[in-house]
Amino acid sequence: MDGSVKFAAKATTITEATTRLEAKLADSLIAGAAGVRASPFDLVAASPSPEKVEAEFDHEEEDANPFSLVSVPSASRVKQIWALGGGKGGIGKSLIASSLAITLSRLGNKVIAVDLDLGGANLHTTLGVDLPKQTLSDFFSKRSNLEKCVTSTGISNLEIISGAQDAVGVANIKFRDKTRLLQKLRELDADFLVLDLGAGTSYNTLDFFLFSDIGLITLLPEPTSIENAYRFIKNAYYRRLKLSPNLSTVSHLVDMAMDAKNPLGIKSPSDLFREVNKASPECGLRLKEEIEKFRPKLLVNQARTQTDIDIGFSVKTVCRKYFGIEMDYVGYLDYDSAVWQAVRRKRPLLLEFPNSRLVSSVERMVQYLVKRHGHHRCDLY
Repeated sequence: MDGSVKFAAKATTITEATTRLEAKLADSLIAGAAGVRASPFDLVAASPSPEKVEAEFDHEEEDANPFSLVSVPSASRVKQIWALGGGKGGIGKSLIASSLAITLSRLGNKVIAVDLDLGGANLHTTLGVDLPKQTLSDFFSKRSNLEKCVTSTGISNLEIISGAQDAVGVANIKFRDKTRLLQKLRELDADFLVLDLGAGTSYNTLDFFLFSDIGLITLLPEPTSIENAYRFIKNAYYRRLKLSPNLSTVSHLVDMAMDAKNPLGIKSPSDLFREVNKASPECGLRLKEEIEKFRPKLLVNQARTQTDIDIGFSVKTVCRKYFGIEMDYVGYLDYDSAVWQAVRRKRPLLLEFPNSRLVSSVERMVQYLVKRHGHHRCDLY
């Protein structure tokens, strides 16, 4: 949408809110004249503030496609963007992200680890780095450009962009800030970006995940973590379909599918395919193609038994059956007490315990991803 049009739309909304406030004020004056006692707090409660009006306007923007405003510069150095998601907090995303970043840097790549857990950033701690002076908070407030937020980690070929600042509302960035960040990330001087995402399934978190070339979903072999991983997969799945320009004519059906109580009874991807095919057989074929493009990777963390390891295969089977997607189960990481010891010492696991079995497991995983999926690129922008 053109900037002037957006400004005009917002101005109109604020004007309408002002008109409502004036009408309410007039009513209160009439009530006062009639002997009815009116409270000034009634006016405050009944009239939306400019901030509320703007929030409502931004909510409408959430349905917009952030990737339509992102382009890959012709001179971009970035080969791939990796993202770590999972829906639940405390499952080891930050530690795994830092380990992947270190391993990629050891292969001779220039790597930037980006902490996008905006409300609870601690990636710098797992990399053994003090809180950087400039973070994403400075970028969003326009006190600094993104390049100046890049901080050395002291590890060869590895830098970090921290999201760690306690600014109120930093976890709820606006649509325009998100699109600006996505564009600037693609312009960074690095071979690989590793994104550490926050918990939950907010639009921002899902969009950061879908922005990546390789999306890794991690889970613990526990019911709560498995449930949240499934929810994350489901929401990322429908969000991708919603943002696909190839499915814009049936996006209303995708919206319905995200509501379990929708009037058409769409409860599964097969139901969605049925309704889309009814509306347009051509869109039905495009839907099938889009589903095939969604290939997230799965990682089981803190595995103790063979049953824990097999959970990855079970999740893969469920996703194939109910979503029609082929997840790639890239492996598992054993439970190791070295992890909490490294965290307590504020030292990277791979440097503090180089002989841990986790080190060789992470190295194998990185080599597999680079060799097998090193060519993959996000096709949403």
